[in-house]
Order: sequence, then C-alpha cells, then structure tokens
Amino acid sequence: MGLLVLLLGLVFASMYVYRYFFITQCCTSTRVILSPQLPRESVFHCGVLYEDSLYSPFKGQLELHEDVKIYIEENYEQINVPVPQFGGSDPADIIHDFQRGLTAYHDITLDKCYVIELNTTIVMPPRNLWELLVNVKKGTYLPQTYIIQEEMIATEHVSDMEQLGSFIYRLCSGKETYRLKRRSARRRISRREAGNCHRIRHFENTFVVETVICKKS
Repeated sequence: MGLLVLLLGLVFASMYVYRYFFITQCCTSTRVILSPQLPRESVFHCGVLYEDSLYSPFKGQLELHEDVKIYIEENYEQINVPVPQFGGSDPADIIHDFQRGLTAYHDITLDKCYVIELNTTIVMPPRNLWELLVNVKKGTYLPQTYIIQEEMIATEHVSDMEQLGSFIYRLCSGKETYRLKRRSARRRISRREAGNCHRIRHFENTFVVETVICKKS
C-alpha cells in the first residue's frame, strides 16, 4: 500500500509539473491597470506547445514563443515572434488593427511588410484574447495543440503608408510593403511546393497559426 501511494503521488506530481510549467507557461504577464475591470495595456510572454506531423513527424511537440501586447482601448494587438528554435519559420512583428480592419506582418528576415484585411475568424479581438491569456495563466484553460495554415500571395506594392493607420504605419514605415491576397482553401503545402514562400508561426487564438506568404508567380 505504501508503494502504491508513492507511485500515485509521483504520477500526480508529474501531471502538475507538465500542466503548470509546460502547457500553461503561456502566459506570464505584466499589466498596466487603469481600473480593476479594464486594463489599458497588457503584455504577455507566451510559450505554447503544439504538434505538427507534417514538418516534425518524429520530434513530437514543438514549442512556439512570442510576446503579445494587447491594447484594449485602442483596439489593436501587437505580437513579436522571435527566431524559432526549430527553424522553418521567420521571426516577425505582427499588428492586428481592429479599428481599421487590417493585419500587418513584418517579416524580420526579409525586412518587408505585408498588409491584408483582418481575418476575424482566426484572430481574437483584444478583450477576448486578453481573457484567454489570463485564463491560461491561471490554469483554468489549456490551449489546443494543433496548427492550422493560411496561405497568401503578395500582390501590389503599397505606396501610401498613411492610409494603413498610425499603428501599422509605425511598424512598416521605411520598409517595402505589399498587399496580400488569400488563396482559396486547400491542403497544406509541402516544403517542395513552397520554394518562394516564407512562413510565420504565431499564436492569437486557441491554436497555432502558420501564415504562409508566397511571391506572385
């Protein structure tokens, strides 16, 4: 009986460590509070584990890190994705401007900006995303471990940067900036098919998103 109790204790201890130090390490946060109910700005550092059988069939779970700044009053989100440890994805700065209905990706490797209409089916609004990350931090919600892919084509060059709004202007000013167009839904493209494409993996919902940006053929 003593041995059984010891084994059960080890099992529960392992589950606790996995849940609170691996899955729910998204997210630690630093917040600036104007009132108890309404944060003006929240800064989260996130580390999310997920699975990708297409690009890592034998490595098990991969880990994605990013810093998320949520501005509830201004109604926009800013995400910084550092250089990933596993490769195959570019570091990036991302802005989701819900007032303008626009998303901008700054691919740091290429030092180019890409702008497209905000996809509200994938990107959570600032207050919803803030609530999600707070609940994950508390351990009351665990993010999903799967990945979805959205594929886009770079189209025309953007010359009038001011029309994109002040948040995206600050991100993309002085950089080559292009409009993006979404491709129709299809199966995930493989590495061989994507010679002229760059990937940005990020977390802005209950799952990981891989944004694939390809040159116009």
